Amino acid sequence: MASADDLPLALAQINPIVGGLDTNRHLIEDAIEQARAAGARAVVFPELALTGYPPEDLLLRPAFLRAVEQSLTAITRSVAGIDVILGAPVTTEQGLVNAALCLRDGREIARYAKQVLPNYSVFDEQRYFVAGNQACVVELAGWRIGLTVCEDIWQPAPAAAAQAAGAELILNLNASPYHRGKAEERLQVVGARVAETGCPVVYVNQVGGQDELVFDGRSFVHDAAHGARAVLPAWATGYALVQARRGPSGIELRPRPETMHLSACGIRPTLTDPGPEPDEADARDLYQALMIGIRDYVSKNGFPGVLLGLSGGIDSGLTAALAVDALGPAAVTAVMMPYRYTASMSIEDAEAQARLLGIEYHEIAIEPMVQGFLEGLSPAFADMPAHAGDVTEENLQSRARGVLLMALSNRSGKLLLATGNKSEMAVGYSTLYGDMNGGFAPLKDVSKQWVYRLARWRNTRGAAIPERVIERPPSAELAPGQQDSDSLPPYEVLDAILEAFVEQERSVEEIVADGFDHATVERIARLVFRAEYKRRQAPPGVRVSRRAFGRDRRYPITSGYRPD
Repeated sequence: MASADDLPLALAQINPIVGGLDTNRHLIEDAIEQARAAGARAVVFPELALTGYPPEDLLLRPAFLRAVEQSLTAITRSVAGIDVILGAPVTTEQGLVNAALCLRDGREIARYAKQVLPNYSVFDEQRYFVAGNQACVVELAGWRIGLTVCEDIWQPAPAAAAQAAGAELILNLNASPYHRGKAEERLQVVGARVAETGCPVVYVNQVGGQDELVFDGRSFVHDAAHGARAVLPAWATGYALVQARRGPSGIELRPRPETMHLSACGIRPTLTDPGPEPDEADARDLYQALMIGIRDYVSKNGFPGVLLGLSGGIDSGLTAALAVDALGPAAVTAVMMPYRYTASMSIEDAEAQARLLGIEYHEIAIEPMVQGFLEGLSPAFADMPAHAGDVTEENLQSRARGVLLMALSNRSGKLLLATGNKSEMAVGYSTLYGDMNGGFAPLKDVSKQWVYRLARWRNTRGAAIPERVIERPPSAELAPGQQDSDSLPPYEVLDAILEAFVEQERSVEEIVADGFDHATVERIARLVFRAEYKRRQAPPGVRVSRRAFGRDRRYPITSGYRPD
């Protein structure tokens, strides 16, 4: 039996469904029972675990908030023999708060209201919540525990207030979405709070996909003696115990890996072997983020599977591999739709990849449909001669493919995956109602260079994409001998300019000062602004960068501003 100087805590890294109150309540109650059976004195859940994060405008519906209150009452009444630290929205006299609740033996004994409400990037919590202004310290088995929620730990004041109120240990409930480099940022921020307050921190994060966002888990603890130590892995659901212990040199938080339990029905990506190099580990992490985004979007929305156009190119090739790894080959259908400009190697490679992945494959020629469109349009086109840069015929090919894919999606019920990448989306190198068709775009926030890196990395884990697809120059194959380089600068140049202009919001002059050609930078900047109307009509996709096209980049479509 643990002494008064020992406190076993369970961390529950769950994958809730936004708005799925019954499902989430069962997840929470199951985790409570498992933690109690494992001997924990308390179990800690992520931020807004009851509703899932982010619930967005569901929080503006009174009926939803009443249902939340009913679910919370049911959970509270079921709690016995263990303390539960749970994230949920709670209506107070001051307004709705993003709360961390401490539940004990059928009642709520403490409530903390999140003090720092983020209102940047993908976050808009000030739209829904009022900020708290008080620390909350809970007595638990002779320990004084301070409660904080997510963004609170990114600012010094809330942790300092908890320490000043007597906390000797701080719990931080999170719904912290993934982007490349985010894990390292969290460790640095939490380390700073530990150094400032002298209080160890228990950091619990959720996991899973929610529309554009993916949450990577990676729950950890941080104390002054040992620094940060992982408790639960990335991209997995489950729970594990942490032993808090008072000692002569302060409080130590010791993970207990022997208590780790990863749910068999949770997120269990198969490609988890760590690579020997940091770049390889980055590729593995990004690949799994995309897998989780696909898997949860499909499963949480009830689709029976996915389909995609498989062109024999790198983007659709990577998308197909991701879909199979996320959902299994039986859930994936690929369609090759050749035209007179489609190279024979493209048809061969698409068919070869379908065999390699073991997926359903169809080949449907679009020549009759394109010619039918042209014949039907010929009277109207008689007085409209083609002009310089006219891409009408090219777009007809893409739209014929889009019509076929949407028809197959309608008939099968499967979700159509769009296969475009961030580089193309940025400059509008895509066709509305053509290759942009789809309900989800896994590569929407993945640059072309990262597409190649991920494809090469995936093939090191087993052949999934024909090597010729990776090695050949990229082409939309909408005109004779067409290559992407006919319309765009080399992708190593384009991606570097886009990262500076889109993700870092740097000016044309600042980017040119880095050594890029002035005319090229100006042209790319104009294309990015001009393509805003296309991006507004694009399907959602997995956010994996600091600045993705979607909810965290909100530019006007109609704008007199020009970046050059």
